[in-house]
Amino acid sequence: MTRLRCAILDDYFQIALSVADWPRIKDRVDVTVFDQPFAGEADAAAKLKDFEIVCAMRERTAFPRTLFDALPKLKLLITSGMRNAAIDTEAAKDRKVVLCGTQYSRDPTAALTIGLILELTRGIGRENARMHAGEPWQTFAGTEIEGKTLGVIGLGKLGSKVAGIAKALGMNVIAWSPNLTPEKCKEVGVGYASKEELFSTADIVTIHVVLGPRSRGLVGAADLARMKPSAYLVNSARGPIVDEDALLEALKQKKIAGAGIDVFSVEPLPVDHPFRKLDNLVLTPHLGYATREGLQTHYGQMVECIDAFTKGGEPPRRLA
Repeated sequence: MTRLRCAILDDYFQIALSVADWPRIKDRVDVTVFDQPFAGEADAAAKLKDFEIVCAMRERTAFPRTLFDALPKLKLLITSGMRNAAIDTEAAKDRKVVLCGTQYSRDPTAALTIGLILELTRGIGRENARMHAGEPWQTFAGTEIEGKTLGVIGLGKLGSKVAGIAKALGMNVIAWSPNLTPEKCKEVGVGYASKEELFSTADIVTIHVVLGPRSRGLVGAADLARMKPSAYLVNSARGPIVDEDALLEALKQKKIAGAGIDVFSVEPLPVDHPFRKLDNLVLTPHLGYATREGLQTHYGQMVECIDAFTKGGEPPRRLA
């Protein structure tokens, strides 16, 4: 049997080989790990041209039609998650590339969202850094979130989970999204608001909608202008949902108190990006889903898929 070559992409944490049973397929597959982003599509094409199998981390390396065309040996593409907006599914079908996904056992993004809220209002990370640096004792008075209003954009599984945690912390919760109904809000136990009402009354706005044509640029300059000067914006969904230029201007002009951002239109965030220079912006490098337990699930299911595929069976969780 001809051995196949498998590329694991964008393993920034250098964790892939240690959290899954890759020896299970070592008799059939040679595995190569890429732990840094490709310089661009041409770089990806050059480095992946001899691989039959690719394991992609959701929305890191994009797979447009032109990249599929540049990889004639590619037979199996597995992405973390059950959808990946960065993969041209129709191109995969046309090239007869089997496309599979992996499932989440839990969603740790809710906890990260609450962490961003706490960092914005209590400055835990900032004060930790000051303590270690030997700076003066107690110079920052935090803001209580109990009794404040959280505005949730998107009340699906994740938004509902964040709403539940916020209520447990004593917050009032209101919600809006393009398709949200008062009945759904009542079911979750939160108040229904129009988009305008949410932005004008919430002390913290948090985003939990899926990126798509209708949600791209969903939060724009007019929405930010409605926010109170003391309010915060949190985005742990996808970068392009927020007009980043409008957010940058609102933060520079101190029109809002601050923002906590885990996701960006361009990732990794360029080192010279103006976001990095703002002291009222908490930045994390797309950590929402990135836990050891979650990655163990994703890579474990990738091995399972490769095992079935190389044995001639139908791989699980097929997307195309």
